Amino acid sequence: MATVSLTPQVVFSTESGGALSSATILRFPPNFVRQLSTKARRNCSNIGVAQIVAAAWSDCPAGRPKSGGGGGRARGVASSHAAAASAAAAASAAAEVSAIPNAKVAQPSAVVQAERNLLGSDASLAVHAGERLGRRIATDAITTPVVNTSAYWFNNSQELIDFKEGRHASFEYGRYGNPTTEALEKKMSALEKAESTVFVASGMYAAVAMLSALVPAGGHIVTTTDCYRKTRIYMENELPKRGVSMTVIRPADMDALQNALDNNNVSLFFTETPTNPFLRCIDVELVANMCHSKGALLCIDSTFASPINQKALTLGADLVIHSATKYIAGHNDVIGGCVSGRDELVSKVRIYHHVVGGVLNPNAAYLILRGMKTLHLRVQCQNNTALRMAQFLEDHPKIARVYYPGLPSHPEYHIAKTQMTGFGGVISFEVAGDFDGTRRFIDSVKIPYHAPSFGGCESIIDQPAIMSYWDSKEQRDIYGIKDNLIRFSIGVEDFEDLKNDLVQALEKV
Repeated sequence: MATVSLTPQVVFSTESGGALSSATILRFPPNFVRQLSTKARRNCSNIGVAQIVAAAWSDCPAGRPKSGGGGGRARGVASSHAAAASAAAAASAAAEVSAIPNAKVAQPSAVVQAERNLLGSDASLAVHAGERLGRRIATDAITTPVVNTSAYWFNNSQELIDFKEGRHASFEYGRYGNPTTEALEKKMSALEKAESTVFVASGMYAAVAMLSALVPAGGHIVTTTDCYRKTRIYMENELPKRGVSMTVIRPADMDALQNALDNNNVSLFFTETPTNPFLRCIDVELVANMCHSKGALLCIDSTFASPINQKALTLGADLVIHSATKYIAGHNDVIGGCVSGRDELVSKVRIYHHVVGGVLNPNAAYLILRGMKTLHLRVQCQNNTALRMAQFLEDHPKIARVYYPGLPSHPEYHIAKTQMTGFGGVISFEVAGDFDGTRRFIDSVKIPYHAPSFGGCESIIDQPAIMSYWDSKEQRDIYGIKDNLIRFSIGVEDFEDLKNDLVQALEKV
C-alpha cells in the first residue's frame, strides 16, 4: 500500500492500483477544513468539494455547528472504520470555521443597517451585498458556496418545533429555500432598496407567480400594448380562466389609465418601463399615485433598465420584476427571475411559489450571484455604447427611425432623464428598407449574434417580425411591429468595432 500526502497533516491511502481506497481519510486534524478548502480552490473550482467540506452553518445555537460532521449540512464520505472519528474531527474543524470573525449571522435588521452604513453605492452593493455580511454559510471562501441539497435535517424534534415556530433559523426543504439563493435575494433587495426579494426559475414565471398571488379571482388588471409578447399571451389566455379581466392601454396614455381606474375595481397595473421593444417609458411616480388613490397596486417590470439605471420602488412602485436572465446575470448562460418589493406583498408571492414550484436551481443562483458582481460595470459600459450607437444610427441615411430613451427625439425622453440614471443597452430602430432588405442587413452583421434575449456581454440582434411575431401577421399590425424593425442589444464590445460592423451591413440594404 502506498501513501500520498496532500498536506503535512492529511494523509490519503491508495491501493496498489493507485486508486483511493474506501478508507480514504486516515487523519482529520482540526484545520483540515481550511487546508482542503485552499487545496481544492487551487486545483478544482470554488463550487466543488472544497465548499461542501468547508461549509458550516452559522445559525446553530451559540454559533456551534450541529454534530454529525461538516457543520451538520454536508457530510464527507468515510469508511465505516473511520466514521466516528471523522465525524468528531469534522465537527471540531467546522467549529473552528464558525469562529472566524464576522461569520455569525446577525439579525436581518442589523445586517441591513450594517450594509447601509458600509456599502454606500450600487457598485459596492453589487459586489458585496448579501455576501460580505450576514451570509448563512460560515466559510473562508470569498465566494458564496453552492449548496446542492434537496432537504435539510434537524438534530431532534424540539429543534424542528423551534424552527416551525420561528425560534430556530434554518431551512427545511429545497423548494422553500436555499442559502445560495438566499444570498442572491439579499443582494437584489439591497440594489432595489426592497424589503424582500424572491428568486424563481425564470422572469416569465416571476410574472405568473406575481399575478397569480396578488390578483384575486374576478379581479381586473391594467397593462400596456408594448410589452413582452409571452406576458401578454399569458394575461390574455390564462387570466380569464380565473375570471380576471383586463384593460390594455398605450404606455403614455394617462387618460386611458385614469379611465380604467375610475370604471373598474383594478387590482394591479402591470407595465414594463422601458417597454419591449419600443422602449417607451412610464412615469412611475405619477402612475403610482394614480393607482394608490384607487387602491390598486403598481408592479413594474424593470428588466430593460436594471437596478443600476432605475429604482422603481423608490419612485412609488409596490413591486419590481426582473428577468435575471438579462442584465442581472449578464453572461447569456443562465435563466432566472425575481420579484422585489414590500415584504407583505413578496411574502404572498413566495407562499404561492412554495406551493407551485418554479424553483431556481442553486447552481443557477451561483451564476447569477457571480454575474451581479460586475453588473454596474457592464451596465455603465452598455449605457455609454448604446447612447453613442443610437446617436450614430439616428444620423445614418439608411435608418428610418431610432427608438432609444436617451435621445431627445424619444417621446418620453423627459421622463427617462428624470427617473433613470442611464438609458440601457438596447436600441430598436427601423431600417430604410423592406422585409428582404432588413433580412439582408441582419444576415450581414458579423459581431452580434442573431438570437433572442438581451443584456449580456455579447451583442445580440434580431428582427422581431421573424423572431417574435412570425406566427401572427395580425398581431404585428396591431402592435406596430414593422417588417423593417430591428432590436439591437449592445454588449460590452468596443463601440468602433460594433459601429463599423453595422456600417458594412447597412451597405447591403
